[in-house]
Amino acid sequence: MLDKTPMQTLAERARAVLPAGGFGNFDPTVFIREGKGSRVWDEDGREYVDYLIGSGPMLLGHGHPEVLEVVAEQLPKGMTFFANNAPGVELAEEICRAVPCAEQVRFLSSGGEADMYAMRLARAHTGRDKILKFEGGYHGMSAEAQMSLAPTRLVNFPQAVPDSAGIPEAVRAEMLIAPFNDPDYLESLLKEHGGDVAGIIVEPLQRIIPPAPGFLQAVRELCDRYGIVLIFDEVVTGFRFAYGGAQEAYGVTPDLCTLGKIIGGGFPLAAVAGRKDIMDHFDKAIVGADKWLMMLGTLSGNPVAAVAGLKTMEILRRDGAYATLRAHGERLQAMFARHLDAAGVAHRIVGHPTLFDVVFTDRDVRTYRDVLAADAKKSAAFNAVLRANGVFKSPGKVYPCLALTEADFDLTEAAIEKAAAAIA
Repeated sequence: MLDKTPMQTLAERARAVLPAGGFGNFDPTVFIREGKGSRVWDEDGREYVDYLIGSGPMLLGHGHPEVLEVVAEQLPKGMTFFANNAPGVELAEEICRAVPCAEQVRFLSSGGEADMYAMRLARAHTGRDKILKFEGGYHGMSAEAQMSLAPTRLVNFPQAVPDSAGIPEAVRAEMLIAPFNDPDYLESLLKEHGGDVAGIIVEPLQRIIPPAPGFLQAVRELCDRYGIVLIFDEVVTGFRFAYGGAQEAYGVTPDLCTLGKIIGGGFPLAAVAGRKDIMDHFDKAIVGADKWLMMLGTLSGNPVAAVAGLKTMEILRRDGAYATLRAHGERLQAMFARHLDAAGVAHRIVGHPTLFDVVFTDRDVRTYRDVLAADAKKSAAFNAVLRANGVFKSPGKVYPCLALTEADFDLTEAAIEKAAAAIA
């Protein structure tokens, strides 16, 4: 009998102690041993160009020496305090300088927490209960966010479909679901329900789907008309599209935004940022006990994460950083298009140069239902060939990073050519 590989052994151990054999994030058969720059190695020793980059945080690449240096300086001073600390204040100051909507910041440990509190802030501020989200939008794992995230049963709007067990019917009743990129439908929905809606939460780029011209502006105008709090979920897009995030890139300023991933420099850190009069609901002395939103977290404002985030953001402010990142993404997009076109495979490159993927369809992609109608089997086969040839990516996204090299592009192009030929 053949000996098991290290990953096979780990998978057996994981199945005994972890539900479904994993952490709930990525393919549970894959165990990453280490990352350096633009590359990762699995426990069997295979090397990959990394386009997953931790699902987004490692925008500079793994183990950036300047980030490691500031983390090493902070560690002996203390890893966490459950108290205010200077690096956390400095990080909040920099976020307020960078992000158009940010007048104040409250830190948390995960983007899902930030989204949950942002929705709760909208309710506290308006005194209303309903939250509107867009079908296919991802906003963490709260009960509200798990409505119509990835439904396979398509129902009429604005009904919500729970994506998880364990959610009370009362939550579903307070959620309204709308199609992304359809301002006319949104306007008609708010004519009926606008006075009951506390907040609209939206990814400015929904997963990989760009907003149609004028869509975010229309959402902003409707929120103003009906007194609704507009929340941009910028956990993914914040400090990726531009230093001020998607709200800078698209020229639309929300009332609140959520941030994560990049602002922690690879460590667990997230934030809610926004208008002071809304953020005041975190301050009992200002709003009183009835309107106060309780929030605390053991690792919120963690100083190690704060110094890593500050250094990451400093590097991103340097001349040419975003131009380089966009150029990397555009080069990759051109590779995918070139080889899939040559192989005669119907597809669309969907997204932004700094975050995109291939959708195997012959029609334009504007909504979640367009993605759902695409050829998922072809996508899975394509991604499998990429991974077998040294390209590591999520099933639905390509995250370029600044650490990519010419050797990475050469390896990636060879893998794309093979993958395109395999599914032709």
